[in-house]
Amino acid sequence: MKAEKIRELSDEELKTQEREMAEQMFRLRFQLATGQTEGLKKLRLLKKDVARIKTIRRQRELGRT
Repeated sequence: MKAEKIRELSDEELKTQEREMAEQMFRLRFQLATGQTEGLKKLRLLKKDVARIKTIRRQRELGRT
């Protein structure tokens, strides 16, 4: 997900997205640990997206745009 697209989301939508992505990351990590999937690339992308969301949420908290 691009930063521009994330910035268009409301605060509530950002929280929802972050929760959903965290849940997906948990499932992927679990599958990787049990050897059921090769989703390492997907996991890395999710981690970056969560970091983007957290950064934008923090910027909004501090009053930056």
